[in-house]
Amino acid sequence: MSKLQIFSQVAITCKDAIATEKFYTQYFGFKRARVAVLPGGDQIVFIKMGDSAFYLEIFQAKEDSPVAPATNDGYQFPSVRHLAFKVASVDAKLAEIGAAAPITLGPLNFDDYIPGWRTVWLADPDGRIIELSEGFVDEENPPPLPA
Repeated sequence: MSKLQIFSQVAITCKDAIATEKFYTQYFGFKRARVAVLPGGDQIVFIKMGDSAFYLEIFQAKEDSPVAPATNDGYQFPSVRHLAFKVASVDAKLAEIGAAAPITLGPLNFDDYIPGWRTVWLADPDGRIIELSEGFVDEENPPPLPA
């Protein structure tokens, strides 16, 4: 079996692609990496997270959402539940973002599960849920996947 090289990107469809790009570049350190102009004039904008190899691929929506906006920490049916980012301080990041991203849940402390783990969920300009967390660390010996 051939191994994957890297997790590359997440494609998102946006009500206002420009507002979404500005949000992620201003508050999460993404920068514009490429614009692909498609036949007919539509564009795909790729924004890259810092010097990593991770991109958000931004598409302009062509129709309204058939489902209500997500609440709390995201949809409870099969879907992408939320996008998550690690931060040094949840409180500092909340102060930086201010009213640009309303809180949908939290902040909550998860010390009972992982000491020092603290999380909050926000809505981006499209209502997509974003998780900000501090203090999450990998488990030394996680249990194996059941057979």
